[in-house]
Amino acid sequence: MDARKKQLSEFLKSCRARVAPSDVGLPDADRRRTPGLRREDVAALAGVSVTWYTWLEQGRDIQVSAGVLERICSTLQLSQDEREYLFALVQHRPAPPLDWRDAEVTPALRRMLGRIGIPAVVITARWDVVAWNRLASLTFRDYDSFPPERRNLLKILLVDDNSYVNEPEIYDAMVRRVLAKFRIDYSQFTGDSDFEELIAELERDSEAFRRLWNSPEVVGRSEAIVRHPHLGGITMEHTSYVPEGSPWLRVVMYAPYDDDSAAKIEALRSR
Repeated sequence: MDARKKQLSEFLKSCRARVAPSDVGLPDADRRRTPGLRREDVAALAGVSVTWYTWLEQGRDIQVSAGVLERICSTLQLSQDEREYLFALVQHRPAPPLDWRDAEVTPALRRMLGRIGIPAVVITARWDVVAWNRLASLTFRDYDSFPPERRNLLKILLVDDNSYVNEPEIYDAMVRRVLAKFRIDYSQFTGDSDFEELIAELERDSEAFRRLWNSPEVVGRSEAIVRHPHLGGITMEHTSYVPEGSPWLRVVMYAPYDDDSAAKIEALRSR
């Protein structure tokens, strides 16, 4: 047995051994001589034959679909890292991304938001704002004041925010920029009910969205220099990053573009 197959075999055995039958709704029978699940249990719960699962655990060369692997991951209660590891061992590729709704803001990410000295927010693929730091609330808006269903960056910028009401050219440029990025995000989830609901709501409530949504412009990188509509003309440069292990989250950071803006942000932070 080569090294990869041995790793796969030992990994599946150890994961199976740590799951108690009661964890998956099975009785803890006294006849069990070893801890954890039996191969028959995993096979039944994953919807495969005992022979097929035995061959997988033995590292034999068999065809394994992504769907079956997902069921095994669920049965063995694998973490995201373990799921990635199993897909790499069996299919020699990264695991398919999880549903964007399952994206989680980790405690480490929340701590990072609180420590950095610039405004930052975390958004989902649908642009729902799921985390932010105090500087983002002081600089832009108090996200706590928005009910959860309105805490979406597109709804805020295109419907709720009237900061640019007297600056139509600046407003149009902002809308064009954000929609050029959102088109790429939307293209990955066309037909998703939550995305379609958002599109319908924006078409109903935003004249700018109705006018500009069908433009063919797309931009893959979320970077721009923007002048803050209030706070004395602060100019910010924003860019975004994908947290490791969370492909459907983006951390959007806003850095002061010049010394004057940096001083004003520092004054806000000190306050």
